[in-house]
Amino acid sequence: MARRIRVNLPGIPQHVIQRGNNKTQCFHEVNDYSFYAKLLREYQEKYKVDIHSWVFMTNHVHLLCTPQSDYGVSLMMQAIGRRYVLYFNRRYGRTGTLWEGRFRSSLVDTDEYLLTVYRYIEMNPVRAGIVTCPSKYHWSSFASNAYGRDSTILTPHPVYLKLAEHQNDRLRAYRRLFVNDVKGEVLEQIRDALQANMAFGHDTFKKRIELVTGQ
Repeated sequence: MARRIRVNLPGIPQHVIQRGNNKTQCFHEVNDYSFYAKLLREYQEKYKVDIHSWVFMTNHVHLLCTPQSDYGVSLMMQAIGRRYVLYFNRRYGRTGTLWEGRFRSSLVDTDEYLLTVYRYIEMNPVRAGIVTCPSKYHWSSFASNAYGRDSTILTPHPVYLKLAEHQNDRLRAYRRLFVNDVKGEVLEQIRDALQANMAFGHDTFKKRIELVTGQ
């Protein structure tokens, strides 16, 4: 079966996941996470991709990002992937691939759905049983989005900024979103959209994407 063509539309947010091959661990030590973060900062700037939310798990990475050019996300992920594999193989004396083929991505409807994806990404460590609340996990954007920690990676999405006019009110409003995790049908919809490289949102949004792309 032919692979579904990846859709890249400037200005439309994308939920991206990159997994280790056969669930291979991609991060062993603090230096590994730090180097991946360095690469993300470097290539998001080079390829003009705004990062809104992120989490680095032991064997995969989630990003919520908006490209400002046609192939920004693809170019960014390819560049990060190549550099990180070279670093990882040299550091741990291994050879061969690290990633599970191409990264997967899903276009995200900004109406209602975008903040759900923020929450899905930053609650990953809680769902995995690593921590009891997202604030206890260091390698994610939660501390920045929820408590205002300085970040050289993040660019707030306009939907996030509309949570409140003033920052402290916005941070409190964001934290209130995390009273409950993403569950049930919505959780499955997010995962299915990622797996199939399809859009996540209202039917009207999906139809608009279909008309624009012919897919």
